[in-house]
Amino acid sequence: MVIRMRHTRAHTANRRSHHALKTPSLNLCKECGSPKTPHTVCQVCGKYKGKQILDVYSKIAKKEKKAKEKANAGK
Repeated sequence: MVIRMRHTRAHTANRRSHHALKTPSLNLCKECGSPKTPHTVCQVCGKYKGKQILDVYSKIAKKEKKAKEKANAGK
């Protein structure tokens, strides 16, 4: 739809008043105390509602092993 009349600055500002970004709501993890978004798995400890969902420690070990192999291959 084509706008036929010019909008004043006030009308434009009123329309754009809802365009502001909102900060994400954060809760503290009950297990480790780190901030996390609600209804998601904690990225630090890998738990959700007291249950272990992600095996974070194995991911870290795998990442370190891969970095070590890459460093050894470069020599």
